[in-house]
Amino acid sequence: MRAIGYFREMTGAGGQSLAEQSRAFLEFCRQNGYEAAAAFLEVIGADGGERPGYRQLIDFLRERPDRGFTVVVVPSLVSLGADLREAARRYFQLASLGVKVICLEDSADPAATLLALWTEKEGERLGHKVQAAMRRKAVKGEVLGRPPLGYQVGPRRRLEIVAKESSVVRYIFRLYLRDGLGIRLVARRLNEEGVRTRRGGLWSMVTVRDILRNRTYLGTYSRFGVRVPASHPALISADDFRRVQERLSSRRQERAQRQTSLFLLSGLVYCGYCGNKMIGVSRRQRWRRRDGSEKSAEYRYYQCESRTNRSLCDYHTRRTDDLEEEVRQTLSGEGPFALPAIPKAGDDAAVLKEAEAQCRRLRARLHRLDKHLEDHLNAAARGRLSPERLQSLSVAIGAEELSLDESLAEAERFARRQATAAERQRQKERSLARLRDEWIHLSPPQRQALFREVLERVVVRDDGIRALLRP
Repeated sequence: MRAIGYFREMTGAGGQSLAEQSRAFLEFCRQNGYEAAAAFLEVIGADGGERPGYRQLIDFLRERPDRGFTVVVVPSLVSLGADLREAARRYFQLASLGVKVICLEDSADPAATLLALWTEKEGERLGHKVQAAMRRKAVKGEVLGRPPLGYQVGPRRRLEIVAKESSVVRYIFRLYLRDGLGIRLVARRLNEEGVRTRRGGLWSMVTVRDILRNRTYLGTYSRFGVRVPASHPALISADDFRRVQERLSSRRQERAQRQTSLFLLSGLVYCGYCGNKMIGVSRRQRWRRRDGSEKSAEYRYYQCESRTNRSLCDYHTRRTDDLEEEVRQTLSGEGPFALPAIPKAGDDAAVLKEAEAQCRRLRARLHRLDKHLEDHLNAAARGRLSPERLQSLSVAIGAEELSLDESLAEAERFARRQATAAERQRQKERSLARLRDEWIHLSPPQRQALFREVLERVVVRDDGIRALLRP
């Protein structure tokens, strides 16, 4: 078994110097029979910023095929980050790589230690806010914010049923639970029958899913960690709601167990018939052979978003590998279009603006994932999420954050290279050469970043594609 040390200067490491932490790590390896493979240091620079020791650790682990036989040793769990939130994020990121974390100061399970520390922190935070005015209103069951579909705010700030909307809510639950339709098919049925959302729009998978998860329909008002049972009339029985949540959870568990794969052209592909974006879709099928054995396969393809979420447009799809390879060949001059014939879109200023916007979008997605992780930890601290479920959900978030971190690093490098038009042209030529000559050696995030560097969009029709280059 190999061990890797990770130490931080001037952080929660019990006041130990880097040298003392290193000696403790080597002594731990000697006593427990571990091979000390490497050590990474997080040093505080003169400007107060940290040098990328953790980033180097992640890159080192990714290159090792034997990660399952590797442990990361830290002085304490909180020494993984500058604060408890960062320590939690990094712990689950390491767990997503299949690496075990060992704390020298505490022999307990790091996940249990993390939850205990977070529970203590959450209790203190809620204690300071318990007298807040909005919380006092929530305790009384008074409505705060916009009421969900099926309800309106009554004279005493309590929820009252809206007859027409409530029938739509009950219909959605019936389609999902008793008719056995999936979320996408429920949205399709509503759109085909002319049923509209409260704002008069079309239904999507997200709006249907949010309704199916909303506990307000049980007659329970929930806000700011406060639950007020029987605060208003229920629309759905407790038994039906429980069965719906069980079905939703089983579907989420299946998806969580699948290995996440990047759709390299995500955000770049557009349907040539309706003009809407095409999104990556994964489908898993199982069947039984004549000999009684079971077989399964996963199919990945791009499909028009209008078709996927709202069941509009026709069934225009392209297999993921086929479309991505066709685009690569086109950019390399190997496809049906020679590179000079591909039109360009936009201008120099637009490229820099889009590069900066892409960095902001990636940072926003990372921020949202951090918020999801905090929500899961808060739910576990309040006993509403089991430690096993917390581990499963948070490890999935950690894996997605690592992928986004790499994409953000690529996007920031690209944005910095946009200082002059000449540099952009040189970079585009280098990127096209990498797509042509180094494709098989590139990681999925690197391939995706190269597509984003050179492509404005790809318009897909059944008989071919039309690629637009960035200027």
